[in-house]
Amino acid sequence: MQIKYLGHSAFEFISKSGNILVDPFFAANPSYLPQNITNIFLTHGHGDHIGSAIEISKEQKSKITAIFELANYCQMKGALADGVSFGGKIQFPWGWAVFTPAFHTSSAPDGIYTGMPASIMFEIDGIRIYHAGDTCLNSEMSIVKALYAPQIALLPIGGHFTMDIEQAAIAADKLGADIIIPMHYNTFPAISANPEEFKSVVEQNGQKVEIMAVNQLLNI
Repeated sequence: MQIKYLGHSAFEFISKSGNILVDPFFAANPSYLPQNITNIFLTHGHGDHIGSAIEISKEQKSKITAIFELANYCQMKGALADGVSFGGKIQFPWGWAVFTPAFHTSSAPDGIYTGMPASIMFEIDGIRIYHAGDTCLNSEMSIVKALYAPQIALLPIGGHFTMDIEQAAIAADKLGADIIIPMHYNTFPAISANPEEFKSVVEQNGQKVEIMAVNQLLNI
């Protein structure tokens, strides 16, 4: 499979059974054109995460999977959506996903409450990927490691609204993933961060940090 970084917290996972978008906000990548999207996942309802999800769902008949209240909001806007909560594995042709807790807030751009924020644990073509969403450092990450042993972790480092570099480095250690990809930084002034500093701290613990450029593809 391949991981494509789309800027901010947006990623495309390219699998043998379809193309999967997570938090498709493209302010940092306005030229990106989603194609053949089979699934869309949302960690929470903030505008910089829900992004273009509803429009893509309508155009490509792609199903959005999100926490129940957020899925209902997307359905009200005309999207295809499946509402879930924390816990059980949701099966797909490419593997499975599990929604796990994140510590943040969640409301749509028009102010409607959209349920609890989430992190999402994926297994895609046998590769286990943890997308932290927007969150502070929390003890749930140790449970994610114990239950799912992620191989790749996508972690926010920008601070202000999420973990900063110091906390994200601790999160990387708690999760124990082989590859850490920083996200949610430098999109806005409030979340300015130096990913090279993050890389230096984390790689002292023996984990690899992959700083991805916008539209970069990582072959797994």
